[in-house]
Amino acid sequence: MEPIQAAQAVDFSLVALFARASLTVQIVMVLLVVASFWAWAIIIQKMIAFANARREATRFDRSFWSGEPLDDLYDRLGERPSGASERIFAAGMTEWRRSHRDDGRLIPGGPQRIDRAMNVAIQREEARLFKGLSFLATTGSTAPFIGLFGTVWGIKTAFEGIAMTQNTSLAVVAPGIAEALLATALGLLAAIPAVIFYNKLSGDAERVVGNWETFADEFSTLLSRQLDED
Repeated sequence: MEPIQAAQAVDFSLVALFARASLTVQIVMVLLVVASFWAWAIIIQKMIAFANARREATRFDRSFWSGEPLDDLYDRLGERPSGASERIFAAGMTEWRRSHRDDGRLIPGGPQRIDRAMNVAIQREEARLFKGLSFLATTGSTAPFIGLFGTVWGIKTAFEGIAMTQNTSLAVVAPGIAEALLATALGLLAAIPAVIFYNKLSGDAERVVGNWETFADEFSTLLSRQLDED
């Protein structure tokens, strides 16, 4: 059989390439596939979470600026607000009420404590918002090198096979090289979406956090104005 015909007779499907690969390369491939699925799960979950956060913020802004008294809005939200903006508002209002004496006068340092309470709430929501993005960054930076390691190991194994058989025909060389290159392809397949969506989701998260910080500043201004009027 001619070398080209022999090479064509070899099964080059993904399943066959994986089955023929060495154990080390198979482990690398499995890790990359798992990392890719995990990265896509985080991407989808975060896109849904960010969309919900934007809708919740828009809905809360309408309620906040509707003219409804802040105390009534706080009482209506209850002790367990569902949205991030609501929790930030509730943290400020809770400290606002705690900072008043029985005679209605504000305890010294009240505005600073209110700002600190809202900042703590923002940091807590920010940590929840960014949770999982570090895995995308790690996958994007390491997956190509993990795939390259699998490729180098696979090529090494292929050359060892050539040396043992003393045969350099295409039918002997091609399957081993193809198996090795599949590891690099899987590494890139995991890394490229992870890098793209990490950059996008990080930017989206920063904009959401920026909106929370802007709201906290506006809320503090309203409370300060109310104190001046009192």
